[in-house]
Amino acid sequence: MCRRGQGNQLTANFDLEERGLVINTIGAAEIQKFFLAGANAIDAKKETINDLNVFPVPDGDTGTNMTMTIMAAAREVASLTDPDMKQICKAISSGSLRGARGNSGVILSQLLRGFTKVVGKAEQADVRVLADAFERAVDSAYKAVMKPKEGTILTVARCGAQKAAEMAERTDNIIEMINAVILHMRDVLDQTPDMLPVLKEAGVVDSGGEGLLVILEGAYDALLGKEVSCEIEQEKAPGPAPAATGVKAVEDADIRYGYCTEYIIMLEKSFGAEEEKEFKAYLESIGDSIVCVADEDVVKVHVHTNDPGLAIQKGLSYGALTSMKIDNMREEHNERVIFQSGKNAEQNKNAEKNAGQNKKTEENAEPNINAEKSAEKEKWAKNGFICVSVGDGLDEIFRGLGADKIIAGGQTMNPSTEDILEAISQVNADTVFVLPNNSNIVLAAEQARDLTKDKQVVVVPSKNIPQGISALIQFSEGLSLEENLASMEEGMKAVKSGQITYAVRDTSLDGKTIKAGDIMGLTDKTIETVGTDVVDTTAELVRKMIDEDSEVVTLYYGEEASEEEANQIADRIKSMGQDLQIDVEYGGQPIYYFFVSVE
Repeated sequence: MCRRGQGNQLTANFDLEERGLVINTIGAAEIQKFFLAGANAIDAKKETINDLNVFPVPDGDTGTNMTMTIMAAAREVASLTDPDMKQICKAISSGSLRGARGNSGVILSQLLRGFTKVVGKAEQADVRVLADAFERAVDSAYKAVMKPKEGTILTVARCGAQKAAEMAERTDNIIEMINAVILHMRDVLDQTPDMLPVLKEAGVVDSGGEGLLVILEGAYDALLGKEVSCEIEQEKAPGPAPAATGVKAVEDADIRYGYCTEYIIMLEKSFGAEEEKEFKAYLESIGDSIVCVADEDVVKVHVHTNDPGLAIQKGLSYGALTSMKIDNMREEHNERVIFQSGKNAEQNKNAEKNAGQNKKTEENAEPNINAEKSAEKEKWAKNGFICVSVGDGLDEIFRGLGADKIIAGGQTMNPSTEDILEAISQVNADTVFVLPNNSNIVLAAEQARDLTKDKQVVVVPSKNIPQGISALIQFSEGLSLEENLASMEEGMKAVKSGQITYAVRDTSLDGKTIKAGDIMGLTDKTIETVGTDVVDTTAELVRKMIDEDSEVVTLYYGEEASEEEANQIADRIKSMGQDLQIDVEYGGQPIYYFFVSVE
C-alpha cells in the first residue's frame, strides 16, 4: 500500500518562494511547454537512470528506452504551431505509443496515453481534471502489464495518482497539488527497495520510477516558470544500415519505388474501416511497403512511391499533416552497398574460420541463393516470421530457420513499437509470428500486435536468443495455429539459457561480491558464476546448467570472443564426463561473450 504523506511535512517542503504562486488552470500552450521540458529533463539524466539497473551488466537501458519513447512524442509535439488541447494530447499519445521501446518505454507510453485521454477532452485543465488524468494513466499502464509487480514504476505512478486525488479535494492550486504529488512519489520511490528485495541487495531504487519522477520534475520546473529547455532536436536521418534492420536487403538492387514517404495525419473527418480500406488501396496503386495505422484521430502513414506528392495530397484530403519525411532510397541504397560490402568482407573472415578456404566458394554464391529465396518470400504466404536478433551470425541462423524479417535489437538497443509495425507490414503473410527474443521487447511487440488491423499477429514470448531458436525449430506448417503455439512454447520451456558478460560496477548481488570488470555468468537474470577469466567462468556456468537429462549444449560466441575460446570451453565440458553433443556457432553478438543453450 502507499503511505499517505503527512500534511504538515508537505507544507514544510512547499518552498516559501513557491507559496505565492497560484495557478488554477493550464491550457494547451502550457501542456506543450511542460511536456517538452519533461522530455528534455530525462534526456539529460538518462545515463544516471541507466546506472540504476539492478544487475551490473553493460546493458542497463531503462533511461535510454524511456528517453527515446518520450522523444518520439516530443518531436511531434514540438512540430505543432498554436495547437489546441486535443491536438497536443493526440501527438503525445500517438508519438509515445509508436516510439515505445522496452518495457519501461511501453509502460510510459501507456501512462501518457491514459493521461491524455482525459486532458484532451478539456479546454483548460484544473486540479480535478489532472487528478482524473493521473488515475486514467495508472489504469492504462496496469492493463498493459500481464503480471504487475509492486516496487516498480507502476507503484510510484499509482501512489502519485492517489496523492493527486487527495490534493484535488484540498486545493485549487495546481502548483501545490503537483508539488505534493512529486514529494509523495519521491517518498514512495525511496521505499521501493523495501518492496523488492533485489533492489535493496543492489542498493538502488527502481529505475523506471526514477525516470518517471525526472519527467515530472522537469515539467514542474516549467510550471514554476524556471528557465528550462523546451527545444527538441529533430531526429537525424539514419546512416547506412545493414540488411538486418528489417529494410529490404541490399542485394535487391532493383528499387522499383524511389522515395520512402512518411507522415502523420491529424484527422479532421471520419476515417473508419471503409475509409481506411480505400486509402490503403490508393497507396497500393502508387507504391508498396504500405504502413497505415489509425489511432483514433491520428493516422501514421508510410509508403514507398515514385511520386511522394500524390501520397501527400491524398493524406491532406483527410486532415492536416505533420512529421513529414521523404528519403531518396536509391541514394541510400548506394551508401548501403558500400557499407554492406565492407561488412560482407568481415563476415567472410568469420566464415573462413568456421569452414576453411574450401567452403569460401559456396559462401560467395550464397547472396544469389538468398536473393532467390527473397523473391520466393515476396509471394503471399499463410505464415510469416519476424525475429529480433543481435548479431550477424545469429541473423543467418534465424534466416536459415525461416525468418522473413530480422529486426536489429536486443540487449543494447530495443526496437520500438513502430520498428516492429514496419516489419509486420513488409511480411506478406496472413499470420505473422513475432519472436522478440528478449524479455524487454515483449511488451513493444504486443503493442505492435494490438495496432495491426489487416493481419493476424502472434507474439511468441521468447525471452532470449536460445528460446527463439528453439521455438522456430518447433514450428510445422502442417499444424494448426494453436498446435504450433503449444509446440513452440514447449520448445522454449525445454531450453536453458545462459549469458556471459562483464560487470560495469562494484556490487553485491545474489550472495556474490562483484567487482567492476569481473566476468559474470547469468541464467534467467540470476548471476550464477563470477570470475576473472571468460573460459573458466563460461565452463563453470555450463557445469551448473547441465543435469542428467541434458543432451545438447550450444555455444554462440560473440564479437568479443573467439572460436578458439569456444572450443576450449567445449573441451572443458567434454571432460566433465557426461555424454553430451556440443555445438559451437558464431553469433557475433556485442557485449555478451557467449550465449549458452542447454537442452
